[in-house]
Amino acid sequence: MCLGVPGKVLEVQGNVAVVDFFGLRRPVLLDVVDEPVAPGDFVLNHVGYAIRRIPPDQAQATLAFYEQLLGEAAEDAMAADVRGEITGTGEPKGPDDGSV
Repeated sequence: MCLGVPGKVLEVQGNVAVVDFFGLRRPVLLDVVDEPVAPGDFVLNHVGYAIRRIPPDQAQATLAFYEQLLGEAAEDAMAADVRGEITGTGEPKGPDDGSV
């Protein structure tokens, strides 16, 4: 399953942004994003690449859904995919591996 996870851009240096995902800061490549990105913007991340900038209200609704999913479904396959996207690897992570 392929999922994108929204995150808030904290800083931009060239084609790399530092993005906050649920309090976890990760570098994200901006090579394929659809428009310029600045601190304060939200981007949709897929395996370490920002694939598009998203409106803040859309990002907040999606973040709220993911927060609920991660809180209620520790062993769920979809939750594992979300954790993998947050870490930027695309690999599912288990509840005991130190990830979200």
